[in-house]
Amino acid sequence: MMSWLYLLASVLLILGLQGLTDPRGARRGIQLAALGMLAAVGGTLLSPELRTYLWIALGIFTGGAIGAAMAIYMPMTAMPQRIALSHAFGALAAVLVGVAEHLHRAAELSTLQHAALGFEVLFGSLTVTGSLMAFAKLQELLPTAPIVYPFQNATNLGLFGATVLLYWALMTTPTSTPLLLGMAALGLVVGILMVLPIGGADMPVVVSLLNSYAGLAASATGFALGNQVLIIAGALDGASGFILSILMCRAMNRSFTNVLFGAFGTPTATTSHADQTIRSVTLEDAAVQLAYARKVVVVPGYGMAVSQAQQTVRELAEQVAAHGGEVEFAIHPVAGRMPGHMNVLLAEANIPYDQLKEMEQVNPEFPSTDVALVVGANDVVNPAAREDKSSPLYGMPILDADRARSVIVLKRSMKPGFAGVENPLFALPNCALLFGDARETLGRLVARMKAL
Repeated sequence: MMSWLYLLASVLLILGLQGLTDPRGARRGIQLAALGMLAAVGGTLLSPELRTYLWIALGIFTGGAIGAAMAIYMPMTAMPQRIALSHAFGALAAVLVGVAEHLHRAAELSTLQHAALGFEVLFGSLTVTGSLMAFAKLQELLPTAPIVYPFQNATNLGLFGATVLLYWALMTTPTSTPLLLGMAALGLVVGILMVLPIGGADMPVVVSLLNSYAGLAASATGFALGNQVLIIAGALDGASGFILSILMCRAMNRSFTNVLFGAFGTPTATTSHADQTIRSVTLEDAAVQLAYARKVVVVPGYGMAVSQAQQTVRELAEQVAAHGGEVEFAIHPVAGRMPGHMNVLLAEANIPYDQLKEMEQVNPEFPSTDVALVVGANDVVNPAAREDKSSPLYGMPILDADRARSVIVLKRSMKPGFAGVENPLFALPNCALLFGDARETLGRLVARMKAL
């Protein structure tokens, strides 16, 4: 019965992952994956090796309570932080299982199991602290700008090399507990130092990469325990996270090494806003432009997420449509703080999927767009990525919002985006800025449009 439940769980997890490839199937995919995880837990509870259910029941109750609280009370805007914490929890579980297996069964394990156990502890430990650092940066408990220090790359590579040497030594002396614990401790340090120098602009890739590491650790746990569903689920997680990381790097026109060692976000010699002529627009003028526009493209960014303005964005889109205009939403692959962040927020606001346009679809439409409304986005609409070879953004594919007939940018302040780079879009003659909290400002725009 246990094997059949594991087989069912594996099929459901694969179908769930397949459902996540399209927004229309995402909800069903999540439900299938959750059902698969339930089947996996049920299969584990039927294991003949279990002697008591007391600690398992305590773990299920505690974990379920924490998971329910996170799902109920954590806002969608904090989803990137929640995902980073989930990676930390999953990796910590892998490390604890690996250490426990070593302490209780080291003499019984085969060479392959020892290799898998060491691998899960190594990658699990650096994923724990790396995920916690990513959480702290996303929550802005730590500076989102890179935290750099002398010889950082040499130090990080040296420490990682020392960790790998300990792993190699553990393979020659597999029953040595000090070697295992020393490797785990060094892995924790590597995780911290690996993420600290990475800027907030690269956090989507970091979160995705850490997801891959957590999956690899879980798969190695499956090999060490002889658990098929852990092997399959971990391999799915590891492979999908790695592929997503590649796609995210491609969306930013950057390489893995550039993300991990480039300190993206350090100050650069870009033009200061003090040297630019920035034009502002009144609420009345903006409302008139939007009400009488035939085509409006909304560009959402993390500013929309922070102010939780997605519902108000939908109301504004309804007002544009009520005045006879057409509305589309331009989605950049790295807008926000995790892959798909904007899609999730807009879906939560019940915005139709067919209005969400990917970058390749919407960019040719900007020249015929009457108004491009940029809501809290910055780096993903920065024309310096096309034009300024000295900019760290150069070569990154962007949304061509600057090519619209009129651009209205909603911003709290003139503070640059995650990359720490000034945006020349704000000084273009077809661009005007509307300052204030996105939700409040959009609410006032909606009220004025209703009055027209």
